[in-house]
Amino acid sequence: MTEVLNTLVLGSGPAGYTAAIYAARANLAPVVLAGRQPGGQLTITTEVENYPGFPHGVMGPQMMEMFKEQAERFGTVVHAEIGIKVDLKQRPFTVWTDNEQVFKTRTLIIATGASAQYLGLPNELALQGRGVSACATCDGFFFKNKNVYVVGGGDSACEEANFLTKFASKVHLVVRRDSLRASKIMQQRALDNPKIEVLWEQNVTDVFDREAGSVNGLELTHTRTGAKKRVPADGLFLAIGHKPNTELFAGLLDMDDKGYLKTVPGRTAMNIPGVFACGDVQDSFYRQAVTAAGSGCMAAIEVERWLEANHTA
Repeated sequence: MTEVLNTLVLGSGPAGYTAAIYAARANLAPVVLAGRQPGGQLTITTEVENYPGFPHGVMGPQMMEMFKEQAERFGTVVHAEIGIKVDLKQRPFTVWTDNEQVFKTRTLIIATGASAQYLGLPNELALQGRGVSACATCDGFFFKNKNVYVVGGGDSACEEANFLTKFASKVHLVVRRDSLRASKIMQQRALDNPKIEVLWEQNVTDVFDREAGSVNGLELTHTRTGAKKRVPADGLFLAIGHKPNTELFAGLLDMDDKGYLKTVPGRTAMNIPGVFACGDVQDSFYRQAVTAAGSGCMAAIEVERWLEANHTA
């Protein structure tokens, strides 16, 4: 493309599409590069019941289609492409895609999200949304009176296990070591909860499903002895961390030690003027669709004001 865009949005989850909606309504004619997972993590979720405005819930993929439709209604152009290279040292910024397109833009909104880390089991990804989840807050409600397993030994795992006890009849915390890595207070909460059983020195090495295609069992392998056993299970929750999708910006933008983009406190602005980040790519704490959408709105408003201040809109 030879045209210089006012703003280019990388990513198409709640943050990216909300940023596009606000930017489009400000007549900035945004372009969205939808990325590897168009619609973001909600496309691998079944029913979303905690997003305001959907009193009866909505399927994750359907919800993201609605976000996309709303963004396009105001003139957003969406490309099913991935940014593979960026030049943020010269203005306008340049982004190259996997489809050999080149975009030049005055401002850049990064909404590439974060990906939950999985165990890498063959059946694991096939059962996402059908018993396998990486978000207890999102999906815990669907496991009322169920027998579930949580993998992990850090704060997130203990927090997810405690949260799931509000719904599940029994929660098993699978820890590959003989101790927890979580903070003392989080450890104590998990160990004191009568509905949580900690399985020490165990790894989940397989996930089984019934004919209907939902989880009905796991294979556990002892980390020292190698002894294997099959256990009944209705759900498997992964709490072994998230990885922000920031490889593209390594060495270019400020990041924390986990790779999350570091914005100006309370804002979405990055260390390079004209670059903004929103959603899970800069949020390791909340990781919710509604907070991602809120930060997408913030990014678009900051873009509009930045362009006005620099007389380039």
